[in-house]
Amino acid sequence: MELNKTVIGFFIFLHLGALSALHPATFEWCAVSLMLIMYWLTASIGICFGYHRYLTHKGMSMPKWLDYLIVFFGTLACQNGPIKWVAHHRMHHRFSDKDDDPHNASRGFWWSHIGWMLYHKDKTDSPESIKSYTNDINGDKFYQFLDKYFIHIQIALGILFYLIGGISWVVWGIFVRLVLVYHVTWLVNSACHKWGYRNFEIKDDLSTCCWWVAILSFGEGWHNNHHKYAKKAKYGLKLWEIDLTWVSIWILYKLKLIKNIKT
Repeated sequence: MELNKTVIGFFIFLHLGALSALHPATFEWCAVSLMLIMYWLTASIGICFGYHRYLTHKGMSMPKWLDYLIVFFGTLACQNGPIKWVAHHRMHHRFSDKDDDPHNASRGFWWSHIGWMLYHKDKTDSPESIKSYTNDINGDKFYQFLDKYFIHIQIALGILFYLIGGISWVVWGIFVRLVLVYHVTWLVNSACHKWGYRNFEIKDDLSTCCWWVAILSFGEGWHNNHHKYAKKAKYGLKLWEIDLTWVSIWILYKLKLIKNIKT
């Protein structure tokens, strides 16, 4: 496979930007607070709730205005637009830890964590493959817009942060936050297929429940539970398996903003 120099350069750029947070001139408590709020909004609400439990697995239903808002928050995590993200995750479930799994954990921690994104992958990234896994959502014009312009949206957000709070807001609200959300998301693909315990034995599937990843990822670390019951909207099944994303889903359900939760 050929290395994807664009992706490699982008990741290096983001990590170098995040390292600039070590400089005292970029530190402000309001910037750190912004990072934490955006971390929750983009990781828990956007990716875990919107991209994953809602769009990929259809764990609940909601009105279109709320759908678009939550999926937009997922786009702010800058992990591709919703169509491509959903396609890759559905491939992962169909071929878990086998050759056709985009981040096949049987190839090792490094590959499943980040290595799989550093190469051109004609099979999993082809328009035909993406389309075949997303027939239920790929006709949506708003999702198509987010897929095409998710980088531009991030740049616009960075400009907005700069105009409001200066360079410290950009460093913490964009660079630190993106790197943190990236690695936490990737840990679900890597650490949660290597360390932890298994509530369910699933043939040819390495998924585990990893408590520290669950804390960092707002409940996504109860990954073995999720692989057993993929459509279930609540991932923490034991009393101690705290699932903070589920709390948000439950609150919206009680407010009658979402319905038909898969339990």
